[in-house]
Amino acid sequence: MTRIDFTTRRFFTPEALGAGGHIEPGRAEANHVLNVLRMGDGDPLLLFNGRDGEWRATVQREGRKKATFVLGEQTRVQPELPTLRLLFAPLKQARLEYMIQKAVEMGAGHLQPVMTAYTQMRKVNIERMETHVVEAAQQCGVLALPQVYDVLSMQDAVADCGTVIFCDEMEAGTGGALDILRDLTITAPLAVLIGPEGGFSPEEREWLHAQSHVHAIPLGPRILRADTAAVAALALVQAARGDWI
Repeated sequence: MTRIDFTTRRFFTPEALGAGGHIEPGRAEANHVLNVLRMGDGDPLLLFNGRDGEWRATVQREGRKKATFVLGEQTRVQPELPTLRLLFAPLKQARLEYMIQKAVEMGAGHLQPVMTAYTQMRKVNIERMETHVVEAAQQCGVLALPQVYDVLSMQDAVADCGTVIFCDEMEAGTGGALDILRDLTITAPLAVLIGPEGGFSPEEREWLHAQSHVHAIPLGPRILRADTAAVAALALVQAARGDWI
């Protein structure tokens, strides 16, 4: 595994990356690099675009408000996008932002907002969620940018998955989550389903328990907020059946 360089500043660019290439950042990004971060001519940085891996580059200053990034060698090749899915009911903005950031860090590759009976936020800004994905990837060294999808009903999203881990607060005391996960026969794609702040309705719980590919796990004796539950569930799945093994 290639060691991630966390000492050099990383930046996302939508442009194609390759040896000897030149990237011209937009005015806002150039201003941030030159006047906020005070990077000078020849200073190193890392660039990624979610497609071509990570590349070392240097700043070529062209005045107070303009610069060019000159590409050198590739530092990390582009990995495959993780197949793990997070299905979640949209939350209020601050908590949703936290959930998105942590899902990126925890190795989710597909972020699917779902509507449930008790979902409070009925409008979802997909573009804003994609911005949070990029920001989180830039900060934590992720190269494969998780995909964000348009909203589906919970039932349609669940039906499109191979195996779904259903975080059910009513399952407390029925067995350890790790034991349940280790004993499961997993069919890809594997997904984690997190409900809204008000939980799932009785009808939704009944429907979920009736699906043969959906499996309930407890998250301990405490009632967790939805954003906290997402982090806890993803950690359990990665530890029992994911890329932490």
